[in-house]
Amino acid sequence: MSYMSMATTIPKQPRPTHPATPPPPDEDGGAVIVEKAPQKVKPPQRYQVVMLNDDYTPMEFVVVVIQEYFGKDRETATQIMLRIHLDGRGICGIYTRDVANTKVAQVLEAARQSGHPLQCVCEPAA
Repeated sequence: MSYMSMATTIPKQPRPTHPATPPPPDEDGGAVIVEKAPQKVKPPQRYQVVMLNDDYTPMEFVVVVIQEYFGKDRETATQIMLRIHLDGRGICGIYTRDVANTKVAQVLEAARQSGHPLQCVCEPAA
């Protein structure tokens, strides 16, 4: 005697899903929707590039550096140079940290190549 068992229901095959398609809703037809609360993002901290006065770097060199590396016209560059000369320091521009550090490195390299002791620093903007 042989016994044959017969399945009374067809087993469910898992539905193939594609990674780009969302999974099918639950069997009861409901779906869960999660809403994300908007996040408040602060703008990045700004940094100012400050040139410091010294008694050896020619004023004309400072004006040219300000024009070349900070994109200022001659009159504005001259005003910044005079502020550096009279106050001992002058702000050449305000940027994000990476840009400000790059500007400082460029100015210091230009001064070094020209044999001038010009100093330039990056500090958080007030």
